[in-house]
Amino acid sequence: MPSKVTLYHNPRCSKSRATLELFKSYEIDVTVVEYLKEPPSRETLQSILALLNMQPAQLLRQGESLYKELNLGAGDHSHAEIINAMIENPILIERPIITTADTAVIGRPLDNVIELLDEL
Repeated sequence: MPSKVTLYHNPRCSKSRATLELFKSYEIDVTVVEYLKEPPSRETLQSILALLNMQPAQLLRQGESLYKELNLGAGDHSHAEIINAMIENPILIERPIITTADTAVIGRPLDNVIELLDEL
């Protein structure tokens, strides 16, 4: 089992709460980061993106009103600009995100988390 499992968690999100309950049922010790209170640093976001094998725009919550307000779907923003937007407005970050030392998944659907846990 990896030495560290981290859950980037929003307690108001039902998927995030379900993910946390899943960790408890598997009796896995997890570090919970409430990313709305403690936004990830640029380095952390870049690391998460690398583990997910995603571009910054793929990690954005497109349904958020702020996504539309900032016109982030226009396709003319650099990776750095999108990462800056997520750091300044962590509500834009898709959730929940689960990371280990060598992999990460987004917990939507919850089956993604179950597959990860089965590999631990």
